[in-house]
Amino acid sequence: DRPWGAGPPPPEGGPECAAPGEGGGRGGRRLRTAFSAEQLSTLESSFQRHQYLGAAERRKLAGRMRLSEVQIKTWFQNRRMKLKRQL
Repeated sequence: DRPWGAGPPPPEGGPECAAPGEGGGRGGRRLRTAFSAEQLSTLESSFQRHQYLGAAERRKLAGRMRLSEVQIKTWFQNRRMKLKRQL
């Protein structure tokens, strides 16, 4: 079960693993998504075109990559922060 909400199941190969320091107990943090190389490539190329995604584009990308919209949104937020730190 995915207690934090409905979304597509993770892609085959189990891309989600426990975050560092997580004891595996109840009420802990969300699982960390380990993106595949193909997913990262797709996300990076999409980020190069547009640093901000609209809802429709996010839905389309999430469906195509078999990830949740929240995972896409979070990745883009983190990527923008990484860019900001680099500049």
